[in-house]
Amino acid sequence: MASKRESNFFNMVSTLFLVTAVAALSLGGVYNVTKGPIELAKQKKQEEAIKQVLPEFDRLEQKRLKAPDVADSLLFNFAYKGDNLVGMAVNTFTNKGFSGQIKLMIGLLPDGTINNTSVLEHKETPGLGDKMQQNKSDWSLQFNGQHPSVFKLKVKKDGGSVDAITAATISSRAFADAVERAYNTYETNLGGKENE
Repeated sequence: MASKRESNFFNMVSTLFLVTAVAALSLGGVYNVTKGPIELAKQKKQEEAIKQVLPEFDRLEQKRLKAPDVADSLLFNFAYKGDNLVGMAVNTFTNKGFSGQIKLMIGLLPDGTINNTSVLEHKETPGLGDKMQQNKSDWSLQFNGQHPSVFKLKVKKDGGSVDAITAATISSRAFADAVERAYNTYETNLGGKENE
């Protein structure tokens, strides 16, 4: 019969260290195994969002443009059919969501008109704020075909043109803020130059 180890400080620390080391190595291994598939899934979601928000295209060119309201830049995916620019898919974000950051893909036509939107990531409340997703409701369709110079990207409660999601005004404001960030970045960097 094996003898029981004496319970002293060294034995407790060495056992704790061994358990911690095994747990850390296991966690590191799981991270390395899942890192690749997670990145591939994110890339696929990006590609699908670009196709969803833009008219048909055959070539993309990417460029980061400085956002005027934050110390960051937004990724613009310029879509061409032949040599003609058909639109821009903009990776945009806001930190004003009810549950934190919201990431969107906004499709802009060459004149700045909003073609379509797609939600990339959010942590908004299920059944309320998540209605910004097109597979949950048609709320975001109100942005399609609108030009931000006329369609004010604020909820009606704040003097804008956007109908808020019922019981999710904060999420609605955040969504409009992310769309406005994309448009303002376009206007600051490309306004009047998109067809040159």
